[in-house]
Amino acid sequence: MTTPAMMYVHDWRAWQPGRRDTSQSRLSVAEKPAGGHVPAMLRRRLTGIGRALCDMLAELDVDADCPLLYASRHGDGERTLEMLNTLAEEAPLSPARFGLSVHNAIPGVYSIGRGNRRTQQAIAASGDEFAALLVEARGYLAQGEPAVIVAFAEQAIPARFAAHFTTPVDTAAVALRVSLTPTDDAWALIPRSLASDDTTEGSPQPSDLIDWLCGTRDELHCHRPRQAWSLVRAD
Repeated sequence: MTTPAMMYVHDWRAWQPGRRDTSQSRLSVAEKPAGGHVPAMLRRRLTGIGRALCDMLAELDVDADCPLLYASRHGDGERTLEMLNTLAEEAPLSPARFGLSVHNAIPGVYSIGRGNRRTQQAIAASGDEFAALLVEARGYLAQGEPAVIVAFAEQAIPARFAAHFTTPVDTAAVALRVSLTPTDDAWALIPRSLASDDTTEGSPQPSDLIDWLCGTRDELHCHRPRQAWSLVRAD
């Protein structure tokens, strides 16, 4: 029996600075993304990952009219730590720095710069961010949205916190345009049950998703309580 595809990926973009694989045209390895799709006054407030995401989202949603779902577990950890240090020193906080530290800051800057007034959602799911993105995207599509943009980004854990994490986190970001409509050039997202004791893999990071999209791994496992998916790249 053929399992119906949960969703279809019609296009994607990714950014991972320092990655050696530069043969994929949808992948940028630039150390300093341009951020050219947002005005300079907004662009100068963004870090590299924010500029990369704004560029990727603009290319995937040329008309700026798709709902945007964004996920990150840690967000901009360095910016948050800087503010905590400022508080510890009893110094005043910068309103601009605080405004860009909130979890939906990057989608907010993108929406202002591109004039996208559609629904936006920022997600943190304790390590299950990509699985949560799939669930949310499926819901929006089931309600009649023709396409949804999902974005997943992480930055390397700040050195002061690194000792508390057993899984290394690479700085990377990836965005997909997904829908329920199959086409000849789309990738099918196919769900598959995993054995209950199949927990050898951790939840995927953006760099893992980039590996899958670039074809260097065949499956991507997303573990959730009592449920899991295997995302099999379709030819």
